[in-house]
Amino acid sequence: MDWLSPEEWQAVLLSLRVSVVAMICSLPVAVAVAWLLARKRFAGHSIVSGIVHLPLILPPVVTGYLLLLTFGTQGTIGSVLKEFGIVFAFRWTGAAIAAAVMAFPLMVRAIRLGFEAVDPRLEQAAATLGAPRYAVFLTVTLPLIWPALLAGLALGFAKAMGEFGATITFVSNIPGQTQTIPSAIYALLQAPGGEARAMRLVIISVAIAMAAVILSEALARRAKIRD
Repeated sequence: MDWLSPEEWQAVLLSLRVSVVAMICSLPVAVAVAWLLARKRFAGHSIVSGIVHLPLILPPVVTGYLLLLTFGTQGTIGSVLKEFGIVFAFRWTGAAIAAAVMAFPLMVRAIRLGFEAVDPRLEQAAATLGAPRYAVFLTVTLPLIWPALLAGLALGFAKAMGEFGATITFVSNIPGQTQTIPSAIYALLQAPGGEARAMRLVIISVAIAMAAVILSEALARRAKIRD
């Protein structure tokens, strides 16, 4: 992409890196939480669901500030991790955490719908044949929710690519280290004559977001057809 400057290209690559790492790390937790909310009824079910969806409701800056209080070098968890040489604040890994937290509700929602669409009788039939629970999940449930799983990843990836408020609050806007596409666009719009450069990144953001949404819709339709 010769029409992108080295700094802009760096922001694109960092955004892709942050988004991919965020999705890979949060996927197992999203699957577990989605299964819990879809299959179990317990006291506090609504509270757990509310906590999961908080990042969608709270202002992103608030989420970023809470992450700073938790994972910052002086935070409750961050101060302990610092003793082991692990630092997230003002690092690209911190941007991945912020992206994962903001995308997590969308992933859980999509995967949860997949679990709810699976007929429990199919799982029960496999269990009656002597298959252990983990085998039933891997051989019956997981293949059936595969489209929903991919749809959740696509939506989560798009959300992670566009995350700004929580990221800039938690890890700041450091070129080459924490400056993702949204942060780069913000910085360019603050500089005189930066509108044209910002528009190039806007076009890339729109293209990636549209591709992710189209993919998610296609996977959702596929899941309905299979049902």
